[in-house]
Amino acid sequence: MLKELKSFFYLIFIFFFLFLSIKYYFSDEYKKKSYRNFSNLDEDLILYGNKLQILDNDTNNIIQYIDNSDNKKKKKFYHFWDLLKKND
Repeated sequence: MLKELKSFFYLIFIFFFLFLSIKYYFSDEYKKKSYRNFSNLDEDLILYGNKLQILDNDTNNIIQYIDNSDNKKKKKFYHFWDLLKKND
C-alpha cells in the first residue's frame, strides 16, 4: 500500500512539473521576454564589438623550417629479436 502511494505521489509530482513548465514556456510573458532579448542581441553584439581591443600581430616569422635532406645518416632500426641475438 505504501509503495503504491509513493509511486502515485511521484507521478503527480512529475505531471505537475511538466504542466507548469509547459504553461510557463507557452505564456505571453515568456514570449515577450524572449522577443526583447532577440531584438536587442544585434545591438549588444555591436556595442561589445566596439569595446574590444585589437592586439598587434607579433607572430611574424616565428616558424623555422629545418632542411633534413642534408642529414644523410640514417638511424638503423632494430627489431626485438635482433636485439636479443646480439646479447647472446
